[in-house]
Parts: sequence; C-alpha cells; structure tokens
Amino acid sequence: MKSLKYCFHPSIISRIPSCILSANRRYLATDQNASAKTETNNTTEAQAEIGPSAPELQVNNLTGDHQHVFEIALNRAERRNALGKQLLSQLDATLDSIKDNNAIRCVLFRSMVPNVFCAGADLKERLTMPQEEVGPFVSKIKEIFSKIFGLSVPTIVALDGLALGGGLELALACDIRIAAHTAKLGLTETKLGIIPGAGGTQRLPRLIGVAKAKELIYTGRILDGQQAYEFRLVNEVVKQNAQSDAAYQRSLEIAREIAQQGPLAVRMAKQAINKGSEVDLQTGLDVEEGCYDTVLTSEDRIEGLKAFQEKRKPIYKGV
Repeated sequence: MKSLKYCFHPSIISRIPSCILSANRRYLATDQNASAKTETNNTTEAQAEIGPSAPELQVNNLTGDHQHVFEIALNRAERRNALGKQLLSQLDATLDSIKDNNAIRCVLFRSMVPNVFCAGADLKERLTMPQEEVGPFVSKIKEIFSKIFGLSVPTIVALDGLALGGGLELALACDIRIAAHTAKLGLTETKLGIIPGAGGTQRLPRLIGVAKAKELIYTGRILDGQQAYEFRLVNEVVKQNAQSDAAYQRSLEIAREIAQQGPLAVRMAKQAINKGSEVDLQTGLDVEEGCYDTVLTSEDRIEGLKAFQEKRKPIYKGV
C-alpha cells in the first residue's frame, strides 16, 4: 500500500488549506516507489529527508491497515526539532487544514529525527528576538498547542527520544503518550530562569496531580520512559528497538484500534471526557447525556447494531 507524503516549505504554506488531503488536487503529494520502502503492518513509511535543506514538517495520510490515521512528523534535525518560527507556522497551518476533515479518525505525532522528539524552544532563535516579540511568540505556541488539544479526534504522540520544555508541552496537549524506555522527558524551564509557558503548568497537574507536577516543575527534573510511566506522565512505556522507533510502532497499533471504532462515537467520547473533566460531576453527567444524544440518532449507531446482528465488521461513515 502507498502513503502520501506532503513536505511543507514556507513558500507554499498559504496553499495548504486548499490542497491538503485532497484526492483530486495533490499539489504537494509525491507517490513513493513501493520497492524502496519497508512494509510494517501494511503502512508504508517513506525514507525521511534529513538535513538543513529538508522540510521541517512532514505529514502522511496513512493507508492500508492504518487508513484514516493522519501522521504529523517533526523533521528539523539540525536543531533537534526545536520549536522555531518556521516549524510552528507549518504546524499551525496543518492543524487549521485538518480540523474539520471527517476522513481523519486519529492524529499521530512523531519525529523523523532519531532519538529526539522535540528539544523545546529554539533558544538561538529566541535570543535574536526583540523583547517585545517574545511574549506574543510564546502565546502563539500556547495557542497552537491548544489547537492540538482541541482537535475533535484522538491524538497520540510517539516519544522515541528527547522531549523537553515545549516539546513535552506539545506531548501534554495530546490524548495519549507512548514513550520508549530510553526517552528523556521533562519541563526544564526553571533551569533557564523561566516557567513552562505553553500549557505545562496547567496540563501537567491535571494529568499527574498537583503535588507531583510541582515536584517536576520546581526541580526541572528529566525522567526516562519508565520513570515517566511511574509518574503517570505517559500511558505506556515500551522497550526501544534497533530502529529507535518502538514508541512509534506501538502508537501505530493504538491508532489502528481507534480508527476501527465508530468515528462519531469516538469524537463524542472525547468531547464528553474533556468537557466533563473540567466541571462538577452533575454538570459532567449532563455533558455526557448531550454527547450520547448525538450518537443516539446517528447512522453509525444503526450500522453498529446491524453489523453485530449480521456478525460482520461495521462500515462506519461518521454520521
């Protein structure tokens, strides 16, 4: 099976919304030669171009067993995927382009750079910024990560390496985090005399509890994958493999499971959990009821019942 790879350059960012994931207008797509690829569970992964001239963000609309999974890959090797202006601009445009695409049932974040997910802010670039630009720039990062959190479909992040500062804050904005045992994770901002400014002080306590979050943020401590699992920072820790992509491979398995479920039901479940967890129990139960009402009148619910009765796999449409 083939996978379409889109490589985003600054000159084409303005064109992304009109062509991304379009079956008829593949301006940014290039079919890869199947003989030059490695097949893994019927998902075809193209070899990444890595180096100063490579695109900083690459996306794949996966096919085969992983149909309906959309992959976003960081690819800024020379800066260890540091969050610079160009990378963030491309990520922002990508999120805006896919947010209403009902063909997507799961979004998977990964890195094309071995042993690195994201080293955090691009401090070299930050040093060149006028003081008056720094605050708005950090606010923009927070806004982009909030877009990730606000996606209607489940999001998974594969942590096969370093994820520090803003890199971990990006991961915290995702629904599910899978880490290799060799990963290094931490909110290290206090070591630089600042605090996490892209959601870390808010999302980490909600995930692992206030006391543990304070401990990690106050100390700027870096955890390995197993320690992160023990802190409940990640959903699962896996033993790293020779290809340094064990977390990615496990993330693909989970994404495939999600994509096979009723897409409308999954979206409503995410909405019920996210909204309900921020309010009191009774209000949360009301949120759940509203989300249930949405699926109750859906075509997918009828299809699910028919498939169960006929002992076949359901064919969901997400409506």
